[in-house]
Amino acid sequence: MMRLISREKLKQKLDKKEEFKLLFVLGEWHFRAKHIPGSIHLENPEEAKDTLKPDDEIVVYCASVTCTASIYAYHILEKMGFKKLHRYAGGIEDWEAAGLPLEGEMV
Repeated sequence: MMRLISREKLKQKLDKKEEFKLLFVLGEWHFRAKHIPGSIHLENPEEAKDTLKPDDEIVVYCASVTCTASIYAYHILEKMGFKKLHRYAGGIEDWEAAGLPLEGEMV
């Protein structure tokens, strides 16, 4: 069962500067254009395996609730053995609609 995290909970984690990896799972162009502050971008599952630790808490997100990239990434990371996974289903669209800060060249 996929564990979801709400916008409010994600914002709380960021505000409290909790230790976790916020992983934007769309392409490099999308990441450079707009992402949630504190996000990281990895090109592929192999880079994730080399960069992330098995005990890292990871939140994946993409563009919106209808974007399936974060679902795909969640399942890949799960199969790779990562256990502390969450998906922020609303993605950039939900974050921006709430007037929360973004970073990138298109902000």
